[in-house]
Amino acid sequence: MTGCASSSNPVSALAIKPSAETTASVSKASGPVPEVAVGESKVTADGAEMLAWAGPAAGTHVFESVTQQSAIPAERPAEAATAEEPASEGGSRKRSRVYSQQFRDAKPINFGKRAPQHYQVHGVDVSRWQGDIDWTKLRMQGANFAFIKATDGGDHLDPMFQKNWRKAKEAGIKRGAYHFFYWCRAASSQAEWFIRNVPKDPDALPPVIDAEYNGESRCKKRLTRAQYVEKIRVFSEMLERHYGKRPIIYTAPDFYEDNLSGELTNHPFWLRSVAAHPSKRYPNRRWVFWQYSGSGLSHGVTGKIDLNVFYGSVNDWHNWLAGQRSASRD
Repeated sequence: MTGCASSSNPVSALAIKPSAETTASVSKASGPVPEVAVGESKVTADGAEMLAWAGPAAGTHVFESVTQQSAIPAERPAEAATAEEPASEGGSRKRSRVYSQQFRDAKPINFGKRAPQHYQVHGVDVSRWQGDIDWTKLRMQGANFAFIKATDGGDHLDPMFQKNWRKAKEAGIKRGAYHFFYWCRAASSQAEWFIRNVPKDPDALPPVIDAEYNGESRCKKRLTRAQYVEKIRVFSEMLERHYGKRPIIYTAPDFYEDNLSGELTNHPFWLRSVAAHPSKRYPNRRWVFWQYSGSGLSHGVTGKIDLNVFYGSVNDWHNWLAGQRSASRD
């Protein structure tokens, strides 16, 4: 994990390399994958990458006010469970079954007493690099939720997003969409692009902003901590007004240490930590999801897949989902 260490000093930040914790959803697979159509781009004199945007989001609905989210509960390990949950109080909605995880790992890590296996609710995140997924098999292996790559920057759409979005729901998997942020692109145009491509579904998980250093971008400009935080805030507020749910912030140890430690405390976090429990990499940060592996193996997927856990028990999971549904309908 030495490649994840970094300094918050502005001078040394310019030399930071992206986190070494590369995950399967952003790594090129060895097998064939669908081609992605992207807009033309150019690099300006100051090194900023300018991407061609496809135009304003059609039919965008904006809520009168940003909905208030319930407090993020403290992280709590739990024992494994597979039982089907009873109908919610009043019998209005039956809770979906939570499957115990049966994933394997090509590069297993000993996390000690706070291992991912001690958490009840497991899931995955995917993109085009996982190819054609058998979502029913994946769910039965323990994918109770899935974060699905939707967009990059202001004009990139994952070519598998629409199919994955549809098939995951058909398999009964709770799914949400995520956006890979480009730091030289206006946050507002990126939010408009995401809204244009990701349907508003009250049963979906909150949208996710993937906030990390982008080693693939031709834009090499480094921002100040305040600028990174402001871009995330603008993007987040636009999505919250549209979807009625406060977006989740996904990040990696190096970007977090430099820019997000102590920031945006009213947002839920999804933390990448593939060699230690999040408490070791993100001291004092409460989290809702933990990405613990980028080398997972599962029936239903060819190649590797990212593995994740939810912070609490099965009951916590259903209560959290109910809170998200209520927020989106307010």
